[in-house]
Amino acid sequence: MLLPLRYTVRNVLVRQTSALLTMLGIALTVAVFAGVIALRDGFEALYRPRGDESLVIYMRPGATSEGESIIRRSEAEILIKERPEIDRNDKGLPLAAAETFLAVYLEKREGGTLTNVPLRGIQSMSLEILGDNVRLVEGRWLQFGSDEVVVGQPLTERMRNARVGDTINLNITPFKVVGVFEHQGAQGNEVWGDVDRMMEALERPVYQRVIARLRPGTDIGAVAEELRNHSRTPMKVLSEKDYLAAQTPLLRALLSFLAAFLTLIMGASAVLGAMNTMLASVASRTHEIGVLLCLGYSRIAIFLTFLIEAAFIGLIGGSAGILLTLPFDGLETGMTNFNTFTDVSFAFRVTPELIATSFVLAFVLGLIGGTIPAWRAARLTPVNALRTF
Repeated sequence: MLLPLRYTVRNVLVRQTSALLTMLGIALTVAVFAGVIALRDGFEALYRPRGDESLVIYMRPGATSEGESIIRRSEAEILIKERPEIDRNDKGLPLAAAETFLAVYLEKREGGTLTNVPLRGIQSMSLEILGDNVRLVEGRWLQFGSDEVVVGQPLTERMRNARVGDTINLNITPFKVVGVFEHQGAQGNEVWGDVDRMMEALERPVYQRVIARLRPGTDIGAVAEELRNHSRTPMKVLSEKDYLAAQTPLLRALLSFLAAFLTLIMGASAVLGAMNTMLASVASRTHEIGVLLCLGYSRIAIFLTFLIEAAFIGLIGGSAGILLTLPFDGLETGMTNFNTFTDVSFAFRVTPELIATSFVLAFVLGLIGGTIPAWRAARLTPVNALRTF
């Protein structure tokens, strides 16, 4: 037979000072854990595959990202004009485009420090391939063949000279910002310009990738196998889904390690605080425990009562920690993607799964901190306990 739940609540209220300090320790632990994981989830959401298996990327064999890839002009022309798997639009033109990619230094609005921003040279077909995945939100699209660029919306808030009417200098060539676009993926953090003009300004004679839309029913695996050791155009072929999934491991691992490390350090402190609170509670209620044992409550009931009290304190602390984290949901920030070594903007994501995990963490911290005090309370004998006042 367990003691009523109101008994547990009353004991927490009576010892509210020590209980509040324990709750605070657990709350801070949960807040740090949830904050770092929300940062990680926000970054992953930026690269999360959109499920468009028909969109493929051709790169140099062995390249893990487009920044490492090199595709000669002649190879790109062969791919775009001759590959049978590439779909065509209503005008009979292949839905494929050769693009260049490079990280350039831009100055942040706050602090004035320089950071790597991804720069992409595109062809007019690039916009048709992306379709509804990209939309213009301000100004106009660039005129191909001119020194004009459009920038991703997050850059307008974080970088200088990235708003409509500003000028971005690439080497000694000024490019005028004529529009702002929105893209839900990682490309929304880029600067886009005409590929030929950018290659000339940056003195880059090669492309980095060819992006294309496949004909319905095309087997990507078969295409990749065919081109792996092709005599004219050896290429690595990935769906956009697989390519994006490969761009997150390093930063994900770093943030996961950081969350685990900080949670371990702060969690140990929170557990010790909970243990100290519950040991003090047992010491002050020894006579009361003797009375409960004399009334017929079993040692298991005493053990579970104190354990539930510790878990209850943990859950309240976890709730406070979640409340501390919720204001960060949707907050924009930026970090370097170590796979591409470029700065990307994304938002914290406090998901229902993260909230549930945080509650479980708080519950476990409370249980661990309360196990030894609960065991000590359950080992008391009625006679010895009643002698204590």
